[in-house]
Amino acid sequence: MKQLKKPYLFLSLIVICTFSTTAQSKNTNTIVKTELQWKLELTALQFYVLRKSGTENPFSSLLNKNYADGIYVCAACKTPLYASEYKYDSHSGWPAFDRAIKGNVSLDVDYKIGYARTELKCATCGGHLGHSFDDGPKETTGKRHCINGAALLFIPKKN
Repeated sequence: MKQLKKPYLFLSLIVICTFSTTAQSKNTNTIVKTELQWKLELTALQFYVLRKSGTENPFSSLLNKNYADGIYVCAACKTPLYASEYKYDSHSGWPAFDRAIKGNVSLDVDYKIGYARTELKCATCGGHLGHSFDDGPKETTGKRHCINGAALLFIPKKN
């Protein structure tokens, strides 16, 4: 009977390794870097916001009042996150959008201030962007993606 256990154990290990490899290889667009690598590539404020889930001061970002045509990309990995056509003035002090570019922003739950909030992260590098609230424009999505300007870079549309 003991001899039968070994082949089953061996087959189980093969199955586990196969599924583990498959799960890891499906998300090939994920960017993983060490903390030191991120510190070398980002400004101190970008690192604080994107990698430590910090928040910049309200009304401190030049992107808050930017209404030029273009795309807002992740400051860490340059993934396109928000189109300028979905930006609006929420009067909150941070850049606000009523929706993200589909598939490029992931949702998480954040309890850092004592209650659940919907945290928004870059789907490519996992960088913290901000939070989503249900007080956005009712005529569109009703959502407000309240985003730290330090998490974004703006690429103007070429005419």
